[in-house]
Amino acid sequence: MPLSPAESRQWGMLSHVGGIILSVVGPLIVMLVFGPRDAFTKDQSTEALNFQITLLIGYIVATIITFIIIIPLGLVVWIAGLVFGVMGAMAANKGETYRYPFNLRLIK
Repeated sequence: MPLSPAESRQWGMLSHVGGIILSVVGPLIVMLVFGPRDAFTKDQSTEALNFQITLLIGYIVATIITFIIIIPLGLVVWIAGLVFGVMGAMAANKGETYRYPFNLRLIK
């Protein structure tokens, strides 16, 4: 049974809102259940589904980048803090002035 114009607009809108709440599941359900009954609903649910798939790919890429770049970078910063802190401690123990190789001298 075809959708009325009001139902068509409603399901078109809900496919976008469903994407906000349920990611790909919302627009997919609207597309599968109501898409065959109305061209506008099919168009809008397909558009929303494609956008949610695009976002999902972006989330996956961002997660991979986080694990490949950000976490190792954090480890490098931690190791630098450890190494330069030990070097500063050793220099101070000898009575020598130590300056860190990189430092924001915010306090004078």
